[in-house]
Amino acid sequence: MIVPMGDLPVELGHDDAVEFAYRKDLDWIEHKLRLGLSVLVECDKQLTLYLYKCLRRRLKREPQRRCVLVAGQSSQAPDGPASLLQAILQELRTQVYSGGQDQIIALPHLDVLTTTSRSSLSTETREAIAMLFENPRLVLLGFRDPLFEIPKVLENVFAVRREIVGIPRETLGSVVTQTEARKFGVDTFNPFELYKYVSGLNVVRFRQIMSHVRERVDYDPANPATKDDIYRDIREMTIVSDLDLPSVSLEDDIGGYDSVKKQIEEEILTLLRYKATCTDAAEIKRVEEIIPKGLIFLGPPGTGKTFFAKGIAAALNATVSIISGPELKSKWVGESEENIRRVFAQARRSAPSIIVFDELDSFATARGTYTGSGVEHSMVNQLLTEMDGFRKDELVFVVGTTNFSESLDPALLRPGRFELLIEIPYPDREDRRAIIGIYNAKFSLEMSAEMIDYLVEKTGGYVDDARGIRFSGDHLYAVCRALKREQMRRQGELVVDQEAIHKAIYTRRKTKVTFSPQEERTIAVHEAGHALCAHKLANASAIEKITIATGETDTLGFVMRAVKENKYVTTQAELIDDICVLVGGRVAEQMVLGDVSVGASDDLQKATMIARAMVEELGMGSTLGLRTISGREGLGRSATRENVAEETQAAVDREIAQMLESERDRATALLTEHRGLLDTLVERLLELKTIDKEGVVEILGPPTTRTTTEG
Repeated sequence: MIVPMGDLPVELGHDDAVEFAYRKDLDWIEHKLRLGLSVLVECDKQLTLYLYKCLRRRLKREPQRRCVLVAGQSSQAPDGPASLLQAILQELRTQVYSGGQDQIIALPHLDVLTTTSRSSLSTETREAIAMLFENPRLVLLGFRDPLFEIPKVLENVFAVRREIVGIPRETLGSVVTQTEARKFGVDTFNPFELYKYVSGLNVVRFRQIMSHVRERVDYDPANPATKDDIYRDIREMTIVSDLDLPSVSLEDDIGGYDSVKKQIEEEILTLLRYKATCTDAAEIKRVEEIIPKGLIFLGPPGTGKTFFAKGIAAALNATVSIISGPELKSKWVGESEENIRRVFAQARRSAPSIIVFDELDSFATARGTYTGSGVEHSMVNQLLTEMDGFRKDELVFVVGTTNFSESLDPALLRPGRFELLIEIPYPDREDRRAIIGIYNAKFSLEMSAEMIDYLVEKTGGYVDDARGIRFSGDHLYAVCRALKREQMRRQGELVVDQEAIHKAIYTRRKTKVTFSPQEERTIAVHEAGHALCAHKLANASAIEKITIATGETDTLGFVMRAVKENKYVTTQAELIDDICVLVGGRVAEQMVLGDVSVGASDDLQKATMIARAMVEELGMGSTLGLRTISGREGLGRSATRENVAEETQAAVDREIAQMLESERDRATALLTEHRGLLDTLVERLLELKTIDKEGVVEILGPPTTRTTTEG
């Protein structure tokens, strides 16, 4: 709605601004008070006395109601918080026990009448609450700043509650003077253009900020940058001190992930940019109806979920508040919910704002599944209440990050709350290339295109094959930082080559241990058995690296295999070959050394898990056929099993054992057939300690089926 300059006020005091901005709220509060209902007003502390004066002036009209302020100002007690509390109590006693029956008692300092400890109410608080409940005919007008907590029992004194947050958008045109409006336009003023920067301010704070604008030069169409400078200054003055205004560019600072960026652009940013250009109030309301309130970034650790949230905030010129789920929890009753309320209150004051709940699953798991104190149930309810309580014209956006979206409470995922679920997976080849390119420039590594390609290739597999952890953006960041540190140690003379990259990728921080020659040979035989089976089986993924040089007690050696080409569909043949590869290490030990070690423990657990899943969950066995007796909680990790007859369970166990024995026989035949290659691989491992995929091909020949690192 465009407002002509002549329709704006010439001068405007704070009292008039409060009346103009909150007329509907004041009408509602006045009506409830005249009905004899006690009202709790939640607003910024700065607004309290201005709202009180407006209401007192209104209540003096016919029929008159006397409004008495109990603020501790009449006492002659010495200054200090304790004396203020005593003064308030003294005034409250006087009004409760001696005041008139038709009066309204205004309490602007409810936060002073609060608990002094988390475990109990103070004596003064108990006395005040007792007085307020003692006379049921009392009509109270209380004011509470959302950032201050008051006891629940004190809240219950009030029959109704009214929240006053920010400035109603439709009233903004009435609280800007002509002098101030001329900084943004020549003949007309567009309040919607300004509103997104001040929506969270109370009108008194807004008027204080606008008083600074009065001194700026008037808007000149030939120099539109002056208006942008004013908006920038206003934005800086609206930021709460403990919030951050990030400068992360989605395009320049986040490499790759084009599909994620496209979804963010289409679902959020495009709508908000369109809304910013609208001048028709009805059209703006239509757009606001379809803008999501929140989204969840789903993905493994280190893939940049929080970084993307900062990028969205920067694109919207919004503040960002990153909240760790565990930090919100408290052992005190009600404090966890109060922490959530406080987070949202601060975000609204600094709108446009983005709240990021990191590790959302730490407290927002499905209700009824908690194993802790149960406070999570109340926290989920409070989060839902806050999100449902958004004004549609508030630009407060909520982002949750999690690795386990399946565990989240379903109520969070329904439309109107976290209605967007965006996956940020491990980076693929092109994503890694873009990420490395950013860090290459940022750290001035001067890597050649050839070395960037080499680093992209070397980070396509697993960082930790045992736990299924692949190279993420954080890992690539760590590699580039390691290269830069080495470059600085060499006083800038390091040229990034394959050796430097290899060292940066595989250098571990744990204290190294030294193995005896016998231990080292056992490790080499074990890993060679895994590697040869993987290399010769048609449905096993290709080998990226074999090493016995970890120097760590928890990972003596490992075979890094490429990520499967089909990342989302696994076939029966692939599962069978995986079992064969897993038992290949133990078979090699028995064949070459005549004995077996405890190093195969984890391999046997994984092999058994896969075999059990195939029979009990995936319909890939003959005993049960297509019937399943386990619920899926991850491959082979089911915690529940259908009650079945003992004979059926025994048959299932026999089939699982037969499957494992069959694959041991297959691994034995494979290693026996290629015994010469196995011995050669063992000796080269003992000599080189680490062999990359080119070295594996040189020793073992071309793989039966070469599986590319990624699709």
